[in-house]
Amino acid sequence: MSQAEILPLAVPSLTAVLFGLSGCLVDFGARTRQLTSVLPEHAEATPGALDSLHSLQRQQIPCAWIDELPPALALQLSAALPTWVKPSQHSATNNPWPAPSACWQALMGLNVDRLDGCVLVSGEPRLLQAGLNAGLWTIGLASCGSLCGLAPAEWQALTQKEREQRRGKATVQLFGLGVHSVIDHLGELDTCLADISLRRCKGEKP
Repeated sequence: MSQAEILPLAVPSLTAVLFGLSGCLVDFGARTRQLTSVLPEHAEATPGALDSLHSLQRQQIPCAWIDELPPALALQLSAALPTWVKPSQHSATNNPWPAPSACWQALMGLNVDRLDGCVLVSGEPRLLQAGLNAGLWTIGLASCGSLCGLAPAEWQALTQKEREQRRGKATVQLFGLGVHSVIDHLGELDTCLADISLRRCKGEKP
């Protein structure tokens, strides 16, 4: 066996990571979509969100958030997020999701020059479909997005069996869209991104 055959394959670095805002980075349960104002609890970062963002920053992987909420609501929701996470506000009336243009617009805002290695993370099926249409790797969030739609306290009040049922139903719906991976929340993102990097290393395409 040659030396080249025994050396581990170099795992390619990701190019960029896009996040949904509501139901992903903040607003557990994506409840703001049904409201006209933002409560303080809606602007709290979801489990693992800040750690995930700082991990990407350490790896020098650019990231941005996408949402189609009115700008005033999105601004209030994103107040707890680091200022270096670029916002990409998208009008719901101009090429609305699942059109891919919102994802491409966000990547252009990050000065990304290729789609290869770009990932979208969201709990919103329509945004995930936009990511698939744009040619991105996609990661769906089962528990904190709109498919479960519960406040953190409501989620915690469920029995373990009830949580598993809701999580399972959301997971089936997300995989039904064609997403590449599904995780519970952003606390599991680092492992999932590493898995996508390995899949890319083996030649898999989104």
